[in-house]
Amino acid sequence: MVGVPKLTRAEVAQAARNPLQYIAERWTPDPRTVRRAAMSAVVMAVIIVATGGAVRLTGSGLGCPTWPKCTEDSLTTTSAMGFHGVIEFGNRMLTYVLCAAVGWAIVAARAFKPRRRSLTRLGWAQFWVVMGNAVLGGFVVLVGLNPYSVAAHFLLSAALITVAVVMHHRIGEGDDAPKPLVGKAVSQLTWILVVAAGLLVAVGTVVTGAGRHAGDSSDVHRIPLDWKLISQLHADLAWVVVALTLALWFVLKAVDAPPGPRRRAAELFLVLMGQGVIGYVQYFLDTPEILVGLHMVGACLVWIGVLRVLLSQRERPVSAADAAPLPRSGEALTAV
Repeated sequence: MVGVPKLTRAEVAQAARNPLQYIAERWTPDPRTVRRAAMSAVVMAVIIVATGGAVRLTGSGLGCPTWPKCTEDSLTTTSAMGFHGVIEFGNRMLTYVLCAAVGWAIVAARAFKPRRRSLTRLGWAQFWVVMGNAVLGGFVVLVGLNPYSVAAHFLLSAALITVAVVMHHRIGEGDDAPKPLVGKAVSQLTWILVVAAGLLVAVGTVVTGAGRHAGDSSDVHRIPLDWKLISQLHADLAWVVVALTLALWFVLKAVDAPPGPRRRAAELFLVLMGQGVIGYVQYFLDTPEILVGLHMVGACLVWIGVLRVLLSQRERPVSAADAAPLPRSGEALTAV
């Protein structure tokens, strides 16, 4: 049995001063380990959206009526708070799991050889977004689930997903300047798609804020808009995104673009079709909770698909100073 090595006082002091550097000097992760670490952050970012949706859809938004404690006298939920307290407190605890996933990504990126500061920065960016969203989540509770703060809470989660996906993709690239794989017109069409998808997600939060499932009770303030009218706008934007995706796929095929961008566009179209089916079914069935939850997860997958389309249209050649990257990113994220 191998014993645990004893640390000298100097080593303990070094580890305390700069733990990341201490680990990096003694551990070189396999590139696949770094990719898995980045993937864990992506997966947890989606899971935290799903569980946050469960809090709202079960009416548990004020299951813990205050923050950062669960009650004025207890840090954790109590038996008197019942099911709703467990759901809300459980979602708060998952934030620590998310932090652990982001922390693993930061450590793995810092220990990667040779050192790539761009990866470490992306990891730390995720950490600060998580911290900001945790504080915003507490504010959501303190203001009684104000729908505008709830919408901001979701949009900040989308920002976290964005940074996590970019980090995952960057592991398969070098650090040289990006080179486009498509022409300027195709790139412009893609950016129009990105903007339209961003508007689609943003309007979706307004639909949520104006509709049912306030998160606690019918007394919770709602956005004073006609729910059916804003839902129709959301549906119209969805069709715009679908049309742009189809147009992009045909253009990529017409200009004989590399397989990667074409494949990403086709995948996005399939995700949009699935999301559209869920959206229309939930609308005509008066927004049952399970379908609303699936639609929230679907929104995350749509946004991930849009980001993958955008990122697939450039490449960063690997220089001699870069570590040998993994095969180009793409396949691993299909499982998210």
